[in-house]
Amino acid sequence: MKQIAIIGGGISGLSAAYYLEKARRDGADLQWTLLEKSGRFGGVLRTEHYQGHVMEAGADSFLTAKPEASKLCRELGIADQMIPSNDSDRKTYIVVNGRLVPIPDGLQFMVPTRIWPLATTPLFSFGTKLRMMREWFTVAGSQAEDESVASFVRRHFGQEMVDRVAEPMLAGVFGGNAEKLSVRATLARFVEMERSHGSLAKATLKARQSAPTPSSQQPLFTSLKNGMQQLIDALVAALPASSLRTNQEVCLRRVGNEWRVNGAKFDHVLIAVPAPVVAALLTDISPEISTRLQTISYTSSAAVALGYTKIALPPGHGFLVPGSEKRKLLACTFVHRKFSFRAPEGRSLLRCFFSNSRMADVMERSDDDLQMLARQELKDILGLDAQPDFTHTFRWGRALAQYEVGHLERAAEIESYAAKIPGLHLAGNSLYGVGIPDCVKSAKLAAEKVVAATAKNVEMGVAPLL
Repeated sequence: MKQIAIIGGGISGLSAAYYLEKARRDGADLQWTLLEKSGRFGGVLRTEHYQGHVMEAGADSFLTAKPEASKLCRELGIADQMIPSNDSDRKTYIVVNGRLVPIPDGLQFMVPTRIWPLATTPLFSFGTKLRMMREWFTVAGSQAEDESVASFVRRHFGQEMVDRVAEPMLAGVFGGNAEKLSVRATLARFVEMERSHGSLAKATLKARQSAPTPSSQQPLFTSLKNGMQQLIDALVAALPASSLRTNQEVCLRRVGNEWRVNGAKFDHVLIAVPAPVVAALLTDISPEISTRLQTISYTSSAAVALGYTKIALPPGHGFLVPGSEKRKLLACTFVHRKFSFRAPEGRSLLRCFFSNSRMADVMERSDDDLQMLARQELKDILGLDAQPDFTHTFRWGRALAQYEVGHLERAAEIESYAAKIPGLHLAGNSLYGVGIPDCVKSAKLAAEKVVAATAKNVEMGVAPLL
């Protein structure tokens, strides 16, 4: 029987354990053990409940269009707990010169698809609107090399589109810098649009023509009724408790053809932790992988949840703050509007985001400092001067991987070196996607490779390690 060690008990590690356990119950000749450094499972996915409010410490949802997370929820028997984002009243604002300007209808990320709303919006200058019109005539083709998101958007729509749309939106997802993030790693769909059509606007309109009718469209985001912690709890409940271990400081070694994890022998190790941690674990085992993983930077972030008795807010789900505004705040979500079941009737729940990309000392700031800063930013931007009934602060060090220019080439090199080391498997958000569905997908693929290797060895008559 093959022994597999899973290192990391976040969404990736738990998903890998789930798929390995599923294979084991279907007859695969394997046994797995999961080791988590902290005292709890779930990593950055954590939900707290307070006086009827549902507060997310990390991600509040996942993209519905990526099916892996939804499918996992169905397999775990919690499909009835999935809730859609309230897209019927979805409106997002960009802060421009200190005031809220709604993102106009017909702007899909940074791509214009409707003429009149974009012609009349105060979000863009006349010069940028002309750039949008000229973009329609862009000739098909692609850059020979990777480039930053900012460079890509600038080529199509100009600097103002970078400053007012691309930068704040990407900061909201990665907490990073559009001038450094790789367009091929983060916006692959738009790169393909450019290659096939030239004009992003033309490609987007063509895609819309073949899209489902509005009545059958999926919600943009999906969450769970009692918070994303439900997914973690369901995964843990589906796994044998005897194979799950917390408070485990991992020492990883390779002795001959064997893996040693804290002295115990394993045939395979599946590592599902952030790149810097993987790099440290593999320093002696594979300097090539370790060196390349060390080049993947991470941002640290903090979120401040504020609960109010019903307050006056503009319609919609929240706002984004461009870096050009010179503010500390990245974004604010009107949580009670974005999803149902997040606050009692007559209550409002807001969540403010900060990152070390704009505030280098975000992890050193006290909770009181961050809460006071959040309140000041809300006062300046929304005119909200009410005293919150409660505040909760959450922070994560090195939580979001930054896919900087050249990332896909680095990821391919890492995978190439890993493939040469028998029994080594990598999963998580370090290489091919930071979202929950991406992590689930990477875990499933890694688990499938383990199962395939186990089956191959059985067919070849290879005896398991003792």
